[in-house]
Amino acid sequence: MGANTARTLLVTLLGAFSRRVGNWLPVAAMVELLEEVGADESSIRTSVSRLKRRGWLVQERRGGRNGYSLTPLAVEALDAGDRVIWHARQHAELADGWCVANVSVPEREREKRHLLRSRLAGLGFGNIGQGLWLAPARMRAEALEVIDALDLRDYTNVFVGRYEGGQELIRMVRSGWDLDHLDGLYREFVTGHQPDLDHFLEMRGSDIPPREAFARYMLALDDWRTLPLRDPGLPRELLRRDWAGDAATRLMERIVLRLESPALAYVRDMIDR
Repeated sequence: MGANTARTLLVTLLGAFSRRVGNWLPVAAMVELLEEVGADESSIRTSVSRLKRRGWLVQERRGGRNGYSLTPLAVEALDAGDRVIWHARQHAELADGWCVANVSVPEREREKRHLLRSRLAGLGFGNIGQGLWLAPARMRAEALEVIDALDLRDYTNVFVGRYEGGQELIRMVRSGWDLDHLDGLYREFVTGHQPDLDHFLEMRGSDIPPREAFARYMLALDDWRTLPLRDPGLPRELLRRDWAGDAATRLMERIVLRLESPALAYVRDMIDR
């Protein structure tokens, strides 16, 4: 499915493995591992430089080898991502109601306004009108946290309540989220990665080649990790009956069970060489 770039693959590598091997990877192993999944050395080094500038990586020598350590900022960001990537938002209960954020940030604060919109969307809020953002009620605390972090309380109002009537709820939801596109991405994930899992299921666990497991696991995870971030976890009543997110989640869980251990063993071997 999506484009597996050196930048996305590097973040996937760090998120999946670095914290499990001492928060450090030698340069040579990092390059070789990412080359296994199609990245070229020049793009890898450019991506590493960008993460250094973002404050995610610092150079560190261990055992006479050059490498990069994760900073506390990177660990915090990766931990936060894990909470969504590995615990995809469960479908909200319709009876629990909705969180509505009314945003009216003045032009002089337009940079913060753009940041707020981006972060609300990242939390799974849908834009349902001029300055109106909607999400399941459980997102109230996260919305207030973002608003406080940007110091925009004076320009926002957050309400929690039930839908009582007016515009048909399903139509309003579809105006706020591109659910057909998200469903299509889930279907692409299943189509793209089910054959790989079937291939490995034909083998005994001890016969799975670690190098091959690493490559297929990395590519699946790189394709997967953005999908839960896009999914607001809407109530099932508002989704199509054959919503593909359920099948995609089950598939990713099975890929992890089958391939994570041999993939990690391969990474450890590359580090110890």
